[in-house]
This record gives sequence, structure tokens and C-alpha cells, in this order.
Amino acid sequence: MLVIMAKAPKLGMVKTRLTESLPSPAVTALYRCLLEDTLALATSLTGVEIAVMCPASDQDELAQLLGNTVQVVAQEGEGLAAGLTSVFRHFTATGQQHVIAFNSDSPHLAPSVLDSAFEILATHDVVVGPTNDGGYYLVGAKAAHPMLFESDRMGTRSALDRLLTRTKVLELSTGFTEPFYDIDVANDLILLARELRLAPAKAPRTASWLGEWQQAVAQLRH
Repeated sequence: MLVIMAKAPKLGMVKTRLTESLPSPAVTALYRCLLEDTLALATSLTGVEIAVMCPASDQDELAQLLGNTVQVVAQEGEGLAAGLTSVFRHFTATGQQHVIAFNSDSPHLAPSVLDSAFEILATHDVVVGPTNDGGYYLVGAKAAHPMLFESDRMGTRSALDRLLTRTKVLELSTGFTEPFYDIDVANDLILLARELRLAPAKAPRTASWLGEWQQAVAQLRH
């Protein structure tokens, strides 16, 4: 089971660090493109069930946006840590034995990396996909471990270190997929623009957005 952690693309509520550099409506449109391309990436995998986990207030809007093509489940509690706890509690309770939570802004990830995450999870208690900024773009487990994310301050540069400290405390064997980058700040967007200019088919909706905003994104360098 691959569960995309998502929000509804509401003005001022998504990718807020990018609004320091770009207009809020443009950033909201970008997030929608990232989400739709991420869902397309997920559904390209063979033999993997897909679902979306989101804040309860976003459930109806996301279900409508995604055309009711995928199960959209409301998380318990507020924030990403509560969302991750909800993913493993909910889906392991329904009988899923290999559950991976994946962020909604990495549609440029190679499908083979997601396949490898499931392979790693087959022989480990936990699998983690580290990001270059000290966080992680995916985390998977075979069972619910509430202490793994409890009271975590997600989105800070030490998120990965804190997660790994907890896997050690809980004595969980941990495997890793290759490091990657997600889209949080202007430099990430510059990297993505460069990548999708060479291979727009990786994330066509996002590549189209970047085409519309290429001059603004180019100016982020300065």
C-alpha cells in the first residue's frame, strides 16, 4: 500500500515557503500539479494499492479534485506527524502488511525507487527515503509504531535524525532508498525546472506549470 500524504490546494495553505519568492496563487497551482503528477507516478506502479491521507477538512475537496479515482482517508489529529501515525494505524488495521507513506511533491522520483522501497521493506521493519535537507520523502513500516512520530516537529532539518533515533530506541531494523529532493524552497524549484526541461514526461503537469512560470523561476537564482 502506497499512501500519498496530501493537502487540498488551498490558497496560502500549501508550499508556504515558496510564497516568499512567487505569488500565492501560482504556488497553489504548482502544488496541484505536483499532487496530480505524484498520483500519476503512484498509479504507474504494478501491483500496488494507492490511497491518499489528508487533513479531515480537506477530504471532500481532494476526493472531488482527484475524481474519486483513489481512496481519500482523513487523518486523526492535526499536522504531518499525526498524519503519518494515522497512515500506519489505519492501513495496518485493514490488513495491509507493507505500508509506505510518500510525500505529494516528488513526482520526478523514478518509479524504480518506489519499487525498491517495497523490496527493502520486505526484509526490514522500516524503510526511509532521505531528502537532501535532513528530512525524508517516504517512510514505510509493516506495523503501527505510534512512538515513531509522536510529538515530532516535522519539516525541520533534523526530522530524519529524530526518526532514526526512534527506530533505534524501538529496535526496528531500518533500510534506505536513495537520497532525493522534494520541493520546499526556491532552490528545489530551480533543480526541478532543470530536470524537467530535459525530461518533461516525468511530471507533465508540473513541467507545463514551469513553462508558464519559467521566467519567474529563472529569476529566483538572483
